[in-house]
Amino acid sequence: MNPQIAALIDDIKRRQAELDAELAKHRANLAFGLERGRIVFEQEILRRHRELQIGLARYVLGARPLVVLSAPVIYSGIVPLVLLDLFVTLYQAVCFPVYGIAKVRRGDYLVFDRHHLAYLNALEKLNCAYCSYANGLIAYAREIASRTEEYWCPIKHARRVIGTHARYADFEDYGDAEGFRRDLTAHRESLERDPGPTPP
Repeated sequence: MNPQIAALIDDIKRRQAELDAELAKHRANLAFGLERGRIVFEQEILRRHRELQIGLARYVLGARPLVVLSAPVIYSGIVPLVLLDLFVTLYQAVCFPVYGIAKVRRGDYLVFDRHHLAYLNALEKLNCAYCSYANGLIAYAREIASRTEEYWCPIKHARRVIGTHARYADFEDYGDAEGFRRDLTAHRESLERDPGPTPP
């Protein structure tokens, strides 16, 4: 890889680590903590959260008619999501050991903690769980796909791709046949011990 590009990638990773540290500091100021794995808010914050909750009946009755009518379309997405979840979990369970690729930990991607927020009513909590599942699942599937791509074809595209995964920057340049042949084994070996991205 071009040394200047490698330096820029390293700088981006360093800045991402700085951003993660700043976000952690910001979260620390929101007056909640973990006790035996359970999220606990300070009493005054919890009281204020409960005051800001919109009752379920008011929430549903205040919804626009088109929002209510579109809800079944949104919720029907659970079927393909569950099928995707089953497939990618089975896929990595069968294929990753064969190729020596470290498995992706599903629990690192599927996080359900918004139900602890007292300012959300039951329907809002359900919606948050649905979105957490959908986005977490897609990130989980993407990590599985990115490890597969790095094993078989760690080559950048000729065109700019929007929304590339975290591994893409380290792939070989399009048309760099020597780099591909030289570094393919190193890419594959890195996947054996790769714990994957760490959450912020």
